[in-house]
Amino acid sequence: MKTHIGRFELKRMLGQGAQAQVWLAFDPRLEREVAIKQMKPVPPQEASAVQQWLQEARSVSRLTHANIVPVFEADVHEHQPYLVFEYVAGQTLAQRLAGQGAIPANAAVPILQDVLSALVVAHAGGVVHRDLKPSNVLLDTNGRARVMDFGIAARMGRAQAGAKGQDAAGSPGYMAPEAIRGEAISPLMDVYGAGLLLAEVLWGKPIRTGTDAMKALQRAAREPLQLPAGLLEGLDDALRAIVLRATAFDPQQRYAGAQAFLDALRKWSGAHTDEAQAPSSATQNSTLEFLLRRMRSKSDFPALSESIGKIQSMASSDKESVSSVTNEILKDVALTNKLLRLVNSAHYARGTSIGTVSRAVSLVGLNNIRNMALSLVLLEHMQDKSNAHLLKEEFLRALMAGSVAGEMGRSTKEGEEAFIGALFQNLGRMLAQFYFPEEAANVRKLVTASREPVDEDVASTRVLGITYEALGLGIAKAWGLPESIQRCIVRPPGEPPGRVPADALERLRWSARAANDMADAMLHTDPRDVDARLTQAAKTYEKTLGLSLDAMQAATATARKKLVELAQAMAITVRANSRAAQLLQGAGDAPVPVPATSTGGQDALAATELQATQKLPASPEADPQGNEQVSEILAAGIQDITNAMVEEFKLSDVLRMILETMFRALDFHRIVFCMRDAKNDTLTGRFGLGMGVEGAVKQFRVPMAVEGDKPDLFATICAKGADTLISDASAPRIAERLPDWYRKAVDAPTFLILPLLLKGRAFGMIYADKAELGSLVVDEKELAMLRTLRNQAVMAFRQSSG
Repeated sequence: MKTHIGRFELKRMLGQGAQAQVWLAFDPRLEREVAIKQMKPVPPQEASAVQQWLQEARSVSRLTHANIVPVFEADVHEHQPYLVFEYVAGQTLAQRLAGQGAIPANAAVPILQDVLSALVVAHAGGVVHRDLKPSNVLLDTNGRARVMDFGIAARMGRAQAGAKGQDAAGSPGYMAPEAIRGEAISPLMDVYGAGLLLAEVLWGKPIRTGTDAMKALQRAAREPLQLPAGLLEGLDDALRAIVLRATAFDPQQRYAGAQAFLDALRKWSGAHTDEAQAPSSATQNSTLEFLLRRMRSKSDFPALSESIGKIQSMASSDKESVSSVTNEILKDVALTNKLLRLVNSAHYARGTSIGTVSRAVSLVGLNNIRNMALSLVLLEHMQDKSNAHLLKEEFLRALMAGSVAGEMGRSTKEGEEAFIGALFQNLGRMLAQFYFPEEAANVRKLVTASREPVDEDVASTRVLGITYEALGLGIAKAWGLPESIQRCIVRPPGEPPGRVPADALERLRWSARAANDMADAMLHTDPRDVDARLTQAAKTYEKTLGLSLDAMQAATATARKKLVELAQAMAITVRANSRAAQLLQGAGDAPVPVPATSTGGQDALAATELQATQKLPASPEADPQGNEQVSEILAAGIQDITNAMVEEFKLSDVLRMILETMFRALDFHRIVFCMRDAKNDTLTGRFGLGMGVEGAVKQFRVPMAVEGDKPDLFATICAKGADTLISDASAPRIAERLPDWYRKAVDAPTFLILPLLLKGRAFGMIYADKAELGSLVVDEKELAMLRTLRNQAVMAFRQSSG
């Protein structure tokens, strides 16, 4: 049985079809689970088809959307092309139909809306799927439909079967008539495919049937599709018309594009509700769509959406690596600096200063880093000047609720989850305050009216047509946040139960509700009455949470103290006379820890320091202020690594910390760690940080042997063990020594090489580059610290192998 495809370790088969197998696999380089679709072997005469397929796969890999399963890689292993996708837990639409049959219209239409949303983005990027079918639509654990395999596997399958030209691609049961005839590729082929997919989902089984595929294709190419009478009779007039128009034989009679098809389904959704739904559901859905459009028109909402999605995904898988988390955070310099300051605040301090994100993730944990990063990203978007004080107050209220919930958690993990659940219970209110400040002000007026005040749900529905809770839930779904967060956004109704719920998620929801009630008590009660109000709230929830009154009061007091520390670490200030100021009294008195600048790590490693054979040049015109910042980051990283190596450590963690320290301090474009591969005696890329580094890492192949009149520059440097700075890679004497793989895949104008030596022979190499010519300069102090970091890597190898 196969155990590997390329570097990927196969875990189990997820599915198998006529042309391909799909595997769940593990990527050891990036330490994450992936899905791999491997096609049948390609004969030598089809080599050109493989190259065309690889080019199309690269085009598809550039598509980014919440409803598209991204392509990570495309390659060939033992003459078998394969695609590497993000692994999405859940089931395919084909599996759903096989297990449950036809899907009711009110559930089927949202699935197709997700599919069409993906197609809109793909078509805008010049990509036509051409192979829409149930097995190419994944339903994730949040119920969101995600489209995969944009026809590239089908193209390869058809090429192997002997089809003439790329236009013949597609699965026979789902191809548009003009696609079967080999006509020019058009987005209208996908409109037809999506219409046929909708029909099948509503019918519960394939529309085109028959054992003779060739006859079925010939008939579909020249005759209009005949939808089953039973299907059409079961649809209302509007939905029947939508399906018939989307699957029209003449492309010009179909919807003009995926967006027009999507708009028609949205209009239908706004006019139809399930009988079990409340009468206001359609109105709320319509309002949410309207609000989402308004939010998307603001320049920062798409950026916020992308950040939230990426940060959440970092902690969503047990296989998510420290490396991928670190690299994602490091892309945002401001977020990196704020997160490190927050990690070193009294709230999270572990007794020693933390100077690298890698170390922070290792010590604090993925979930805590996620919580901090999500909090910081939300805060970053609460900076509208005309509205800033109200936004900060809403954020502080949410942060207070999260802190209380975290302190009341019965375990560390439960506390981490409760923090984020309670925080996001306020999502709708925070977003409304930012994107709809006038409407939010009107909601507050209704709530605080001296005559006939109303509760917040009634007020927000009157003003926005939707409750804050429903708005937050809708956005959470759009962002693809996990079900646990979505459930926490919806406050559990009714009186608190008289015992602790057996279900962990229900406990989480009640904890979030209790924490928010306590935050409200602290924010909206006269200071003289706060303690009495908190005591009353604690009594209300003590049986539900399984905590004593004293424990809940202690948790609240601790959370309030920590909020002061968090606010200071995040540099949050509020108006002196505001209600939020009640939460931060005394905040200005607490000191804020900062990363240490001690260089003690150098002294600790001085005895084992390797002597370089070539010195890096110092900067002739160093900027004192800039150098000071570089030195601080390098020194903090050295100390961080020294602290880690005193304990039991993982070699990979220490190496990541070393690369991260160099990367941040000198603002490298990318940095790569290479290690000797004993099988072929070369230094090969293992991992790195920076833009597009995943692709660059795979290209590094440095031979250990120095051969020829003009040997490989990298091989020469490593053979000499010489720390080397190349200021201008285009200089003739340098350019002629650069290997072809480097010029084609990396080709940086300025780069640095630090070999790692044991017994006088290179066993590793650190490569780092800059995107601007001559932009890398270091003084003697910085050079010494870079060498110390390199020596720490050598020492870590010695300790881990000894």
